[in-house]
Amino acid sequence: MKITLLGHATFLIECAGQKVLSDPYFGSWGNPAFTRVRPPAMQREDAPKPDLVLVSHNHWDHIDGSYLRLLGKDVPVLTPYLSQKVTRLLGARHTVGLKVWQSMRFGELTVTAVPAVHLTATIGFVIEGEGQAIYFAGDTFYHDFMVEIGRRFTLAAALMPVTTFRIPMTMGEQGALRAVQALRPQRVIPMHLDVQPRLPLLRTNHSAAGFKQRLLAAGLDPQVVELTNGQSLEI
Repeated sequence: MKITLLGHATFLIECAGQKVLSDPYFGSWGNPAFTRVRPPAMQREDAPKPDLVLVSHNHWDHIDGSYLRLLGKDVPVLTPYLSQKVTRLLGARHTVGLKVWQSMRFGELTVTAVPAVHLTATIGFVIEGEGQAIYFAGDTFYHDFMVEIGRRFTLAAALMPVTTFRIPMTMGEQGALRAVQALRPQRVIPMHLDVQPRLPLLRTNHSAAGFKQRLLAAGLDPQVVELTNGQSLEI
């Protein structure tokens, strides 16, 4: 299994002969309220064609309509059941709406939708293949459903946010610490690090380094893998 961070929450996951792309976002500017502080590893036109796309939710920094319109109708785009039609309107040509705990098989790869809590309809995903399971959290706050995810799956890696803003949008350092306690992953890959509020007063000092310090203070020892855009981890 090979995991490559393309930027923010966009990963290319290569496993069991399948290429899976998560939460595609190739914009370089951001929006009027948020700036993108690090560019993606590549332009949308240069991204490898995936066999499967995962869209956890439809916020602007997790779905790239221009990219989705480049894909053929043969590429399934997995999305929350409640937002399937909106995902199609935003550019996806072949949407598959999943309910929580629903699994689908793609060749030797299995994808399971898992709960998530955010400001809109959302899910996370567990991808299983080659005897490994990884958890892609999308945007979520900590919640006790993570205990159930940790019970059902032995996670080789958790791809999850570890920082937030003064108006919380997802897990910050403390929430991410509690998530690790519940999920018990062997590795954590921090994500959701490429955008920040344009207004300095809305920023926090949360960071991947601060998250690592909290893990150490709590006596937890998963490997924290900080990928730069374009960098890969092989499991």
